[in-house]
Formats: sequence, structure tokens, C-alpha cells
Amino acid sequence: MSRYIRPKVSGASIFFTVALADRRSNLLVQQIDALRAAVRVTWSERPFHIDAWVVLPDHLHCIWTLPEGDADYSVRWKEIKTHFTKSIGRVGPRSSSKMAKGEAGIWQRRFWDHHIRDERDFTTHLRYCWWNPVKHGFVEQPAKWPYSSIHRDIRLGQVEPEWAGPEFDGAFGE
Repeated sequence: MSRYIRPKVSGASIFFTVALADRRSNLLVQQIDALRAAVRVTWSERPFHIDAWVVLPDHLHCIWTLPEGDADYSVRWKEIKTHFTKSIGRVGPRSSSKMAKGEAGIWQRRFWDHHIRDERDFTTHLRYCWWNPVKHGFVEQPAKWPYSSIHRDIRLGQVEPEWAGPEFDGAFGE
């Protein structure tokens, strides 16, 4: 059995991909309020900065920056997954090992993380979050996807007009 050791870097910015066990599911957008509540509860107990977030039907991508002196993102993901699963009250198909560990079978066990190396790497992953709904064919413009932090960034004037789409042209710098 392989043993993956995650890096522990205090105050790091990290890109994540987290997926449901059933990759054909639309549970994350169907239960978006439960997911948001799970994130809020976890954030209130263990704060972190959300740099970007996009939720698709069966997976999500995000970038977090952890507080200085804190490198524990795995516990945060465990808490988010646990709060979400308990709030929706569902159980997915489970292997005997998932049952033995008390897992509900909703989420894939692991998640993918990438520690951001520099500003260029950050921008690349931020744009990946924004573009992902387009890549998967859900929308033609990133700003048309309702489950994305791009909307917050548009409101804050932090998005270049070409990312926001034609309906937002002229809305920046006013």
C-alpha cells in the first residue's frame, strides 16, 4: 500500500480538486446550500482564505490560502466532507473498507492538492477554476456558471472583462 505524505507548509496557497465517489452524480450543485453551509461551519472553526472556488456537479476546484502558522488543510477537507454528508443524510455505494471506516461513500477518499509556487502558478490555477465549467461544456462563458467565485471577483473588479463576458463590458474601473 502506498503512503502519500502531504506537504505541510504554513500559510501556503493550495489548489485543490475534490470529487464525489460517483462521477456521474450532480449532487454538489443539487445540494449547493448544504455544501456552502459545510464550508462556512468549517471556516468558522478553522479559518482560511478562499482565493477561488468553482463547484461542478460531481467535483470542485478551489484555491485556499491558509493562515500563517497553520498548514492543516487535510482536517479542513475532512470536516467539510463530514458536515456535507451528515447534512444531506445520504449514503452512497460503499466497499467493505469504506463501511469499516464509517464512510458514507459520497466522496472519493482522497483529494488532489497542488501547492502554489509563485504568482504565475496562482494565476494559472485561478483561471483554471474560472474556465472549468466551460471546459466541461456547461456554459459558454465562465461568468454564466452560477457556482463560481468569479462572480465575487467581478463585483470586486478583479476580473479582466474578457473573463466576465460581454454583458459585463464597461463594468470595471467605474
